[in-house]
Amino acid sequence: MHLGRHISGQFNSELEAIRTHVLTMGGMVEQQLTYALEALHNHDAELAKRVMHEDHKVNAMEVAIDEACTRIIAKRQPTASDLRLVMAIIKTITDLERIGDVASQIAKVSLENFTNKQHSLLVSLESLGRQSVKMMHSVLDAYARMDVKAATEAYKFDDKIDAEYEAVVRQLMTYMMEDPSSIPSVMKVMWAARAIERVGDRCQNICEYIIYFVKGKDVRHIGEQNIDDVIK
Repeated sequence: MHLGRHISGQFNSELEAIRTHVLTMGGMVEQQLTYALEALHNHDAELAKRVMHEDHKVNAMEVAIDEACTRIIAKRQPTASDLRLVMAIIKTITDLERIGDVASQIAKVSLENFTNKQHSLLVSLESLGRQSVKMMHSVLDAYARMDVKAATEAYKFDDKIDAEYEAVVRQLMTYMMEDPSSIPSVMKVMWAARAIERVGDRCQNICEYIIYFVKGKDVRHIGEQNIDDVIK
């Protein structure tokens, strides 16, 4: 998994423990997102409230992992790949926490009072939501193995999410033009669609952190083709 060994066995244990906590946090966020989308699709108010209520657990994990990273930096003064790993973890938990916020916000939208006709609008988000969860699962799997190739493949999956999002927006725009009275409700659904689309962007960020740790290269903002060149 590209993790070096150190003279201090305790240092090894500390790094591995933090990585494990990140994966636990990622699994929790993935579950929250899945539940939020399920609540949105099934109009499940109880499940939506549960997602919103448990968002604090994700926030608490971010704080705990951040503090653990700070202690390692102060105590171990890591360098080279060790420092890259700690920095990648700090950035990763920030994106995971924001995906958790998206789950909570989607759950909140599912509690809105839509008419029966307007509820059909939420169906348009189902495929988009499935794609975002699929991408997140792939990214967490790549993170668990610190697999650059898998991270790059997951990174490119965002193109599918973007295409799906654009199709949803076109559908919602058509609905608004045909029924102007639906605009307030459609805007809420469109906002939810945008939030789901942003999950893909957060997942791309995590892919970049994996590449940064393994290859020592900052691949932010360089585009997919250039990322392929970096990992060769």
